[in-house]
Amino acid sequence: MNSTFTAKDIRSIGSVLGVQGKWKGNNYRFEFANTGDRRQMALEIYPDILIGKKKGHLVSAYTHNTHFQLHFCDGYVVSTDVGEVTFVSRSKGKVSAIVTEREGGCTFYANVDERILSGDFRMLAVDVMLAGIALSLTGAAAPAPKKKKKSPRKR
Repeated sequence: MNSTFTAKDIRSIGSVLGVQGKWKGNNYRFEFANTGDRRQMALEIYPDILIGKKKGHLVSAYTHNTHFQLHFCDGYVVSTDVGEVTFVSRSKGKVSAIVTEREGGCTFYANVDERILSGDFRMLAVDVMLAGIALSLTGAAAPAPKKKKKSPRKR
């Protein structure tokens, strides 16, 4: 998974989405559409901006009826075969993501437990399984098991 937004990264994302990103002063903007399905989307990537008191990457996705923001994006995955780019943010064992499609579709996942991203998806409820499968490609492995503290020996 890539974690920066260099010019090369922007070209790679544009290649998958079928449109080049345009620098707008503090962000890269991608505009694309699927006229057959009447879908339009704009994607903005704000690399290394101030978000509150910390710097991080911000990704915004706009469609005709939604606006999603992903704060502190820490990586992305391009899926050339299916024409998707998945932007990911991790915090305290949870994963949030925006999945953008070349055809103008957009899916948002929030606070998905990292533990469901690996393992047997058949054991999950169908709606939970969809998030697990979609985000499993982000490389988020289950957290390492916590070590048990040894209790002091009694004499």
